[in-house]
Amino acid sequence: MSDLLSVTRAMELVLDYAGSFGTETVDLTMAAGRVLQQTIHAERAQPPYDRVMMDGIAYRHGTGQTLVSHGIQRAGAPGQALPDGPVCLEVMTGAVLPEGADTVVPVERLVREGRLIRFEEGYEPRKGQFIHRRGSDCAAGTELLSPGRRLDGPALAVLAGNGHAQVSVSRIPSIGIVATGDELVDVGGPVRDWEIRRSNEFALTGALLSRGFNCIERSVVPDDLAETIVALREQLSRHDVLILSGGVSMGAFDHVPKALSKIGVERVFHKVAQRPGKPLWFGVGPEGQRVFGLPGNPVSATTCGVRYVMPMLLAGQGLSRPEPYTVMLDTDAERIPTLTRFLPVKLHYDATGQARATPCPMPTSGDFSFLASTDGFVELSRGDGVSSRGTAVLFHGW
Repeated sequence: MSDLLSVTRAMELVLDYAGSFGTETVDLTMAAGRVLQQTIHAERAQPPYDRVMMDGIAYRHGTGQTLVSHGIQRAGAPGQALPDGPVCLEVMTGAVLPEGADTVVPVERLVREGRLIRFEEGYEPRKGQFIHRRGSDCAAGTELLSPGRRLDGPALAVLAGNGHAQVSVSRIPSIGIVATGDELVDVGGPVRDWEIRRSNEFALTGALLSRGFNCIERSVVPDDLAETIVALREQLSRHDVLILSGGVSMGAFDHVPKALSKIGVERVFHKVAQRPGKPLWFGVGPEGQRVFGLPGNPVSATTCGVRYVMPMLLAGQGLSRPEPYTVMLDTDAERIPTLTRFLPVKLHYDATGQARATPCPMPTSGDFSFLASTDGFVELSRGDGVSSRGTAVLFHGW
């Protein structure tokens, strides 16, 4: 086992080839969830005027407790001037503060008698209250968003509020998922005792879609070298990334490594010191296509997809990633002396808000029926003994 790549080194090699998938310009209405690839500056000061924060009146502080209304300042209308004397203008939330006014009194603090408006008994307004001053949010030209930001609701609002009807984002790569194996049958078709339904590609598709990668083609190839070469050559010509499931181990019908070599895919590594997923294969095509050969067992394929494929795709989009997400083990967990262990877990939060992981080991890497009851998996470093309860471990969500 000593000649196997470590998980850390394997991930470094994958990220070395992440590169970039390029950029494209999309309408703001289609930008949700995409990764920003331009710097966004404030179009103008925000707010662009002294803004009224409450429905009520605007007046000049100190001119009396009873005031005469001289009209209404509506939101969306040019600012008016406040006459001299004990007068006010009725104002709406979002309106321009009338010129000459310096204080806003909310409507619930007022008593109206025709055009006369007085403060409720005992109420003393504070000068300058309920006014959102021009530029207090940001000055014109302030950097608001930087490249690498995933465009969520607040970010979309910033784009809209600063006049960006179109936005430059990372291009979503085209991804081919190829399942291999004579034993695989369609989800909706009949299944015989010696066959299994195709499931790995759907686990991988779910992981991809949940991370914004929606340009996916799924296919299947039998355990035949000639057919595998033809199928993979065709897939490689159409996609930026290939994710293969099965056929990468040492069996007589594991044709994927040989087929990839025949079509010009250069191997970067094969086999990693981890369980599940030791047979993991990674290489690069003649035009820079990234190619992953995942083990065929469902837990292995899903785990390797999340641990290696998803970070590479996100890096290729230029996403600014957060620090690794660590959780605390809720119970002791067995380590493996020579391999990093990927252990499925359920998460919960204790009274202090600390995320804790309860191990849910699967019987084998082929047993996935209860994997959906877990939230993801943690990494246990190789070594003797156990990782004790309370140990901080890296967590990867499905």
